[in-house]
Amino acid sequence: MRVILASNRGTVMELGITPIVTSGLVMQLLAGSKIIEVDNNVREDRALLNGAQKLLGILIAVGEAVAYVLSGMYGSVGQLGVGNAILIIIQLCFAGIIVICLDELLQKGYGLGSGISLFIATNICETIIWKAFSPTTINSGRGAEFEGAVIALFHLLITRTDKVRALREAFYRQNLPNVTNLLATVLIFLIVIYFQGFRVVLPVRSKNARGQQGSYPIKLFYTSNMPIILQSALVSNLYFISQLLHRKYAGNFFVNLLGKWKESEYSGQSIPVGGIAYYITAPSSLADMAANPFHALFYLVFMLSACALFSKTWIEVSGSSARDVAKQLKEQQMVMPGHRESNLQKELNRYIPTAAAFGGMCIGALTVLADFMGAIGSGTGILLAVTIIYQYFETFEKERASELGFFGF
Repeated sequence: MRVILASNRGTVMELGITPIVTSGLVMQLLAGSKIIEVDNNVREDRALLNGAQKLLGILIAVGEAVAYVLSGMYGSVGQLGVGNAILIIIQLCFAGIIVICLDELLQKGYGLGSGISLFIATNICETIIWKAFSPTTINSGRGAEFEGAVIALFHLLITRTDKVRALREAFYRQNLPNVTNLLATVLIFLIVIYFQGFRVVLPVRSKNARGQQGSYPIKLFYTSNMPIILQSALVSNLYFISQLLHRKYAGNFFVNLLGKWKESEYSGQSIPVGGIAYYITAPSSLADMAANPFHALFYLVFMLSACALFSKTWIEVSGSSARDVAKQLKEQQMVMPGHRESNLQKELNRYIPTAAAFGGMCIGALTVLADFMGAIGSGTGILLAVTIIYQYFETFEKERASELGFFGF
């Protein structure tokens, strides 16, 4: 289901995901920073937190829908008409409510994992599949071409007499998905999956039950995909504010400093061409990098520092810092062999902050690599998709292992 009047803003469901993701992050940050007191062991507190998150998500959906329409992103209200403008606002709000309901469905146990993670991964995978196999034809000045990279490859090989030139065009064509983009996407998928296995395993044992041994794994991606989600949320909100101001006050110096925008001739989407919004956007190609190396360098530094900073911040507000982990292990009567109980936090501090910061930088570096290689779906999208799918795989394996154990296998 797509918004016909607003095709340059993507699908309705894409816009519906944003409010619930934003509200979830806001409530998590408020609870983690102790601005609001929440005891996750108390059922009433958890219910109140979930209710507040859903209410905030609906309010954000309404606010964003009204702002999108009134800002002229779907055309001026005078051209649309009041009736059509109201219908678009209702459509966007309804999409947000659907996403909230579907997420609630999974949280009640009718599925695995988080609904929001599932929607994000599905949306990104849809983009990759569509750009690989899209049957839509586009006239790019060289005649009609298929949008999908794989279909375009076979079409060019069949229709062109010069097969070498056809292959070169299929692998390196500009402004449309090509085979090189598709291969880069597969390569980044494999690299991220490989890095998922990097971890440090700390041995622990129970103080009460003699001989009971265990382990506490600290992964390289200790904060999983949270750094890239937070970075993506920051950038998307900056894009939204910048586009909103640029449409109304395009000549203002400070508005142009925040970002200058123009519509792409091929996709019809607004793209940044100046200001901060431009420099925090990945270069569109290797030629763009060579033409403006400062842009590429600024983007690299921004991604690495933002992901590392968000990763370190997240462990403090999410209850996964060395202090919090040491407290949890002590409550479970677990100690590390060869270390005093009082030194548990100090020992964990050797690994957890380093894993958080370095893992965040690795995620940022992989995102930049994917963007520079021209991977389909952007580096951010691929990182989110791979980490989410891998989490689902781990959850499935845990469920399967618990079931086999229950039945005595």
